[in-house]
Amino acid sequence: MTTPASATLPTGQVGASLMRQLLLWLLLPQLVLWMAGGFATYRFAAGYANQAIDASLLQAGRSLARQLKPIGNGLLIDFPRAAQDVLEADPTDRQLYMVSSPPGQFILGNQSLPLPPVQDKQEDILLNTPYFYDGTMPVNGRAALHVPKGQALRLVGIYLRFGEDAAKPQTMLVQVARSSANREELARRILVDMLLPMSSLVLLMTLIVWLGIRAGLSPLARLRLQVEGRAPTDLAPLQLASAPRELWSLATAINTLLSAVQNTVATQKRFIGDAAHQLRTPLAGLKSQTEIALQLATDPELRARLQRVHDSATRSAHLVNQLLTLARAEPESVMAHDRKRFDLQRMAQTLTAEWVPRALRAHIDLGLDDSATAPVWIEANELLVREALTNLIDNALHYAGTGSQVTVRVMTDHSSATPLALLQVSDNGPGLTPAERERVFERFVRASDVGQGCGLGLAIVKEIVERHQGKVQLDEVLPHGLCVSIRLPLSPTPAA
Repeated sequence: MTTPASATLPTGQVGASLMRQLLLWLLLPQLVLWMAGGFATYRFAAGYANQAIDASLLQAGRSLARQLKPIGNGLLIDFPRAAQDVLEADPTDRQLYMVSSPPGQFILGNQSLPLPPVQDKQEDILLNTPYFYDGTMPVNGRAALHVPKGQALRLVGIYLRFGEDAAKPQTMLVQVARSSANREELARRILVDMLLPMSSLVLLMTLIVWLGIRAGLSPLARLRLQVEGRAPTDLAPLQLASAPRELWSLATAINTLLSAVQNTVATQKRFIGDAAHQLRTPLAGLKSQTEIALQLATDPELRARLQRVHDSATRSAHLVNQLLTLARAEPESVMAHDRKRFDLQRMAQTLTAEWVPRALRAHIDLGLDDSATAPVWIEANELLVREALTNLIDNALHYAGTGSQVTVRVMTDHSSATPLALLQVSDNGPGLTPAERERVFERFVRASDVGQGCGLGLAIVKEIVERHQGKVQLDEVLPHGLCVSIRLPLSPTPAA
């Protein structure tokens, strides 16, 4: 079974983070409400500031009106300097005033104050009724002290009737004005005083929302970690201690899929194993019958045909054995309880001794480099590691050629930060080209037509080594030859 490639979404379909989307949809309304609240607060603050200023202007206007006393058809102005100082007491917010007798007869105060909007409609004027309005200091008029031209003003105008001649009643207009700058400053201060706690509350709410989303999505993160940390062949059900109902549904769907895949894989493995076992018996019988037929046959042509049948049966039996070995090397077959601690050096000694007779028949010098006599302990599946070493020795004897030398070597590799067990099988045969060394680990790929191999030997070695968290490497031997190196994790020293 090959390791599945990582699943990827098609280009353009990778969505944004779920947490980011939730934060956006939850915080965006808060931001809109915060802005709307700030605008409403400013309007309310400006309204309250206007009310306070209007009350102050009205009080000052009525006080000024009381200083004007009708005498006959004229006016007695009792407006001493002290009263003027009261109106102009604040130099930063000086009050302006003007008394006039419409249509434009200036009596007292500043001559440049704008008239009320009802001035042009004399018939609609209500006496003793305050008119509040906004205006600006005329640009072409004479500016008042400390009030520049074009300055925004808040004014109140009060129309009063005076005179004893009933036939010719006279109207008097009393106006008091203040700059709008202080009103706007007051509104801004109220706005700032309101927005600061509102902003703090929004930030606090944002933090609470973020913590809530993070806590709500934590089961999804745990589920993701379970899936990401799994081996490709780990089909055990996902475990969730506590999760929302929606996540339980997702986990249940995934577990159902994993169960179906597990059943399919188990069915395939049973079929392959049963088929391979069923093939071994007839192939063994075919080999036996062809060997007997070869011994009894006298016709050279018949012997040649029987030899080809025998070679095919031998090769088929070897292929079936290799397939069974490959099935045992699959990830789901290498369980933790199948591993034990053993001495790799001793295994190499025993296995090399078993292969010496065959090497002698092939006129090949097979030996073990026993310069390192210390045990090399590893924790692995002993049968599979033995099968890997068997395949390496078998390949070397097949392809090194008559008269060559094959050496098995076991040592401890200290070239990396963590020491490793190093198993090497080297020969001085023809070797492999760099292109061939890259492809020989693929299944059913043969670098040579010599022998009866099926192209699975090195693929089996690579599968076994990788399932034990090791690495296999092919190196050139000078002047010619090949060295296969297997590095496996060392077993920790058992406690005394």
